[in-house]
Amino acid sequence: MKLISWNVNGIRACVTKGFLDYFNEVDADIFCLQETKLQEGQIDLDLKGYHQYWNYAEKKGYSGTAIFSKIEPLSVSYGLNIEEHDKEGRVITLEFDDFYFITVYTPNSQSELKRLEYRMKWEDDFRNYLLELNTKKPVVVCGDLNVAHKEIDLKNPKTNRKNAGFTDEERNKFTELLDSGFIDTYRYFNVDKEGVYSWWSYRFNARKNNSGWRIDYFVVSDDMKDRLVSADIHTQILGSDHCPIELVIK
Repeated sequence: MKLISWNVNGIRACVTKGFLDYFNEVDADIFCLQETKLQEGQIDLDLKGYHQYWNYAEKKGYSGTAIFSKIEPLSVSYGLNIEEHDKEGRVITLEFDDFYFITVYTPNSQSELKRLEYRMKWEDDFRNYLLELNTKKPVVVCGDLNVAHKEIDLKNPKTNRKNAGFTDEERNKFTELLDSGFIDTYRYFNVDKEGVYSWWSYRFNARKNNSGWRIDYFVVSDDMKDRLVSADIHTQILGSDHCPIELVIK
C-alpha cells in the first residue's frame, strides 16, 4: 500500500504547478493534503477511482485538509470532537478494517511564539485522540506536524533553537508522542541520514541551498512495525514550499 502526504500550501495554486501530473504518476492508494486553503465548491478535482474527503477551515483561504483514497473506508470523521480545535479543518480520520488513517495539519506556533500555549494544548489533545484510537486498532498518522524533532531534522538548528517549529516545548511533545507507542517512519529507515528535508522557506534561496526543515511525517503505532516497507521524501517535486512524503506498508 502506497501512502502519500503533501502540504500543498494552497491546492488551487498547486494544481497550476503540476499537481495532477504528480498525483497520476505516483498512483498512491491514499493521498493526503494539508493547507488546502479553500472552501467547499472552490475546486473540482476529477480523480477517477478515488473517494474524496475534505475538511475546510471556517476562515476563508486558511488551513484545511483532504484525503483521496482508492479504498472506501468503513467510517470517516472530521476534527477531534473538541470545539476549540475543530474550526480550522485540521484533522480527517478514516477507519479501515485493520487500522485508522489520520491526516493532520498541526497548528503553527507562529512568530514570537504567540500561539505556543495553544499548540501545547493541541499536542496533548491530539496525542490523547490517537491513543484512544490505538486501543481499538493500530494508527497511521501523516501530515505537516510543524516540528523538526532533532537537530538532524533541519539545516540550522543552533540559530533556530527558539523559533516556532524548533522550540524545546514542541520537540518534547513529539518525543512524548513517540514514547507513548509510535514510530517516526522516516527515521526508522534512515536513522542518521542528514540533509533531507520536506519544507523550505520561500525566502533567501532556501530550497536552492537546501536550507530546509523536516516537518512532515508518517507516524505509526508500534504495532504496525512489521508492516513497514519503506519511507521516502520526494524532495525533487515542486509546486509548494513543502514536498510530498511517502510511506509504503504491507
